[in-house]
Amino acid sequence: MPAHSRGLSDLLSGERLGGVLLLLGAAVALVWANSPWREAYAGLSETVVGPASLHLDLSLSTWAADGLLAVFFFVVGLELKREIVAGSLRDPRTAAVPAIAAVGGMALPALVFVVVLLVSGSEGLQGWAVPTATDIAFAVAVLAVVGKGLPVGLRTFLLTLAVVDDLLAITIIAVFYTADLAVVWLLAAVPAVLVFALLSRVRPGGQGLRVLLVVAMLVAAAVAWVFVHESGVHATVAGVVLGFSVPALARRGEDISVAERYEHAVRPFSAAFALPVFAFFAAGVSVVDAGGLGAVLGQPIAIAVALGLVLGKVLGVLGLTALVMRLTPLQLPEGLRTPDLLGVALLAGIGFTVSLLITELAFEPGEVQDGARLAVLVGSLVSALAASVVLTLQKRAVARTGSPSPAAAQASS
Repeated sequence: MPAHSRGLSDLLSGERLGGVLLLLGAAVALVWANSPWREAYAGLSETVVGPASLHLDLSLSTWAADGLLAVFFFVVGLELKREIVAGSLRDPRTAAVPAIAAVGGMALPALVFVVVLLVSGSEGLQGWAVPTATDIAFAVAVLAVVGKGLPVGLRTFLLTLAVVDDLLAITIIAVFYTADLAVVWLLAAVPAVLVFALLSRVRPGGQGLRVLLVVAMLVAAAVAWVFVHESGVHATVAGVVLGFSVPALARRGEDISVAERYEHAVRPFSAAFALPVFAFFAAGVSVVDAGGLGAVLGQPIAIAVALGLVLGKVLGVLGLTALVMRLTPLQLPEGLRTPDLLGVALLAGIGFTVSLLITELAFEPGEVQDGARLAVLVGSLVSALAASVVLTLQKRAVARTGSPSPAAAQASS
C-alpha cells in the first residue's frame, strides 16, 4: 500500500475519538453558557494567567486559541509537509482536481457571505473568511465513522481538499487577520525555527540524549511561538511553520519519516486535549441573554455564515470540479464522477475549529461575534448530518452495484 494511503488510513482511524471529544467540548460549553451558572463560565474564560513582563498575561480562552491551537496547527504543518513531499499532493495529476475544488470551496462561501451582508445592508464584511475553512479533523472523523466501504478515491479527494484548504486558510489568517505587524519580532523567530529544524534532524543515541533533544526542541518551539505572537501574526502560524521544518522523507534504515513519527506522537494530545479545550472556550455562546436562539441565528451575519458553510461549500466544490472536468483534460480517480463527490463536498462545509478561530479574529466580543460563532456550530452540524446521510446512501449503492452513485444503484435495481 502506498505511503499516503497508509497515512490516510491512520488518520481516519485515529480521529474518531478526537471528533467525539471535539463535539463534547462544544456541547459542554453551550450547556454551561446557557445555564444559571453561565457567569462562572464567562469568568473562567476571562481568567488571566501568564507573565505580564512578556506580554503573555492572556485569558484562558486566548491561551486556548493562540497556544493549544498552535499544537493542532503543528500537526497540520507536519501533515501538509508529508502530503506535499510524499503523499497525495506529490503527484500533480492526483492533486490538481481536489486542489482546484478547494479553491472553489473557499471562494464561493466568501461570495455568499458578502452577498448576504450587502443585500441586508449589514456591517461585518471583515468576517468574509469565516465560512471558507474546512475542519480537517472533524470532517475526517465523520468520514471515518460513516465512510467505511466507500472507494478510496473519495477519501483521498477529501484529504487532499482539506489539506489545501488548511494551507489557504493559514495564508488568509496570516495576510488578512494580522493587525499590526512587528517585523523585528517576526525576524527574531527565524533563528528559533532554524534551531528546531536542525534538532529535528538529529539522531540521538541513548535515552538521556533523547530526553535532552525533546527538551531542546520544546524550548526552541516555545521561543518561536512567543516571537511570532509578539510580531502580531497569529501565533498558530508558528505551529505550521515548525511542522513544515521537519523532514518528511524516511532516512536510510528507517521505516517512517521524522514528520510521521512526530505526528503520531503529537496528534493524540492535539485531538484529545488541545482541540476539545479550544472548542470548550470558543463554542460557549449564550443565547439566553441575547433574546433566544432565533434572535441570535436571525442576525444577517449568522445567516451569511451558515449559508456559506452549508450551500457555498457544496456549490463551490462541485461547481468548480464540474468546470474542470468539462474544460480541462484533468480527471477524477477512476470510477468516480462529479456527482459522487456530493458527500465529500458536504463534509467540506464543516468549518468548526478554523472557522471559530477566524470568527474570534474578525469580530470583537459581543452580539455579532456570538451570532457568527453559533452559525459556525449550526452550519457545521447541518453539513455533518447531511454528509452522513449522503455517504450512507453511497455505501448502499457501492454494496449493490459497485458504483458510489445512489442514482446508479437505483437505476440498476
